[in-house]
Amino acid sequence: MRYKVVLFEPKYEGNVGSVARVMKNFGFKDLLLINPPELGDFSRAMASHAVDILDNCKIACSFEEAVATSDLIVGTTGIAGASDDEHIRMPFYTPAELKEKLNGRTGVISLVFGREDAGLSNEELKQCDMIIKIPTSDEYSVMNLSHAVAVILYELGGIPGGKINLAKHDDLERLYVHYRSVLEQVGYPKHKCAKTLLMLRRILGRAMLTGREVQTLRGILRKIEWRINK
Repeated sequence: MRYKVVLFEPKYEGNVGSVARVMKNFGFKDLLLINPPELGDFSRAMASHAVDILDNCKIACSFEEAVATSDLIVGTTGIAGASDDEHIRMPFYTPAELKEKLNGRTGVISLVFGREDAGLSNEELKQCDMIIKIPTSDEYSVMNLSHAVAVILYELGGIPGGKINLAKHDDLERLYVHYRSVLEQVGYPKHKCAKTLLMLRRILGRAMLTGREVQTLRGILRKIEWRINK
């Protein structure tokens, strides 16, 4: 399994350095920054002996660019939805539950962390396959960025290598586009379409599909399209 730690528009260079440090603490190397601040001496000081992770980090200009080579996109949130009807932030998993689901699988996993002051927006969370939340006190649920990264990486460390290959992100995106097309063809209510597609993304995301499973689902959709057109 390969993990990418993705920081979405971090505000403070010191936090980026601290994240690099905890990544090295737990044996993770791939750091990707989306529109970060300028990284100078302070970030390097906070990274301590993990300066190599800072030096080798990659920079992206958009969410889409950052996760383009991922097989599974896992968004993080400090604020969960209140009910199952709120599909943007529900259902969510704890880091320990995510570890259990990843056991036996292999692929590229992007762990996406939001801004220090606002986290990930609803639009950004909609692009994630799964949502995780660290169990914290209800009195104060929002953690420091590097602390949150540390907790999640601690939980995910040591997952044994697996033989089940996750489907490629591009194949999953094509599946979601195909679902949208079929919904339109069967006259699915337009006002429900976006919410339904988000629900499908959550369902299929936590199913952790293989490439063959994706192709099987698309084969079913093509058969539905053939029957509609006939």
